[in-house]
Amino acid sequence: MSRHKILVIEDETALLEALRYNLEREGFEVLTATDGLSGLQRAQSVLPDLIVLDLMLPVLEGLEVCRRLRDDANTRTIPIVMVTARGEEIDEVVGFQMGADDYVAKPFKVRPLLQRVKALLRRTNVREDQTASIAEQGVEIDRWRHRATLDGRVLPLTPTEFRLLWSLARQPGRAFSRHELMDASMGEDVASLDRTIDVHVKSLRQKLGDRAELIETVRGVGYRFKEASASN
Repeated sequence: MSRHKILVIEDETALLEALRYNLEREGFEVLTATDGLSGLQRAQSVLPDLIVLDLMLPVLEGLEVCRRLRDDANTRTIPIVMVTARGEEIDEVVGFQMGADDYVAKPFKVRPLLQRVKALLRRTNVREDQTASIAEQGVEIDRWRHRATLDGRVLPLTPTEFRLLWSLARQPGRAFSRHELMDASMGEDVASLDRTIDVHVKSLRQKLGDRAELIETVRGVGYRFKEASASN
């Protein structure tokens, strides 16, 4: 079985080498880049299984790298863990809106980051003995092909958004708590705040466009996928 390829895009040499050492010790094949443009080009040529992306990068900043990766059909579904020296809430929100799957603020311990990487890879590669596709109110999801469409139009979803939509759409009408949705889409061992799911839901609704009402807010609980027979 081939090893997972992890691309680390980080301009701090000491941190880059520490991440390389610890990821390789966990059995990953590690590729690196020290600026945003070369990191983007390497991601597009190698198509790694996951990207650890610094926010503050020379040549091309991390948010722009993330945006371009999500705009490219070949790299759209690659999980991205964004790393930044900034710790303000607004930076985390912007990172998720740009398509990051998880977010770690510096300074951080390497072990929790490794847990996040493993959790995202497990969620990306899981193949459960369950229905592989869903068709619900114009939304069609093929889990094994990792493809979601709305009325025949392909939805440009991030890996987390895809798993979030799958979790909701497979049980229309069921109210999911934010904790349940974080577990289903990001992994139970990933420490995230409630607003994390809120940001992903907001982005998912934007991509659903005039069908955004398919994802309903359940006050005091979380979210649900609208039942076909439910009234407004």
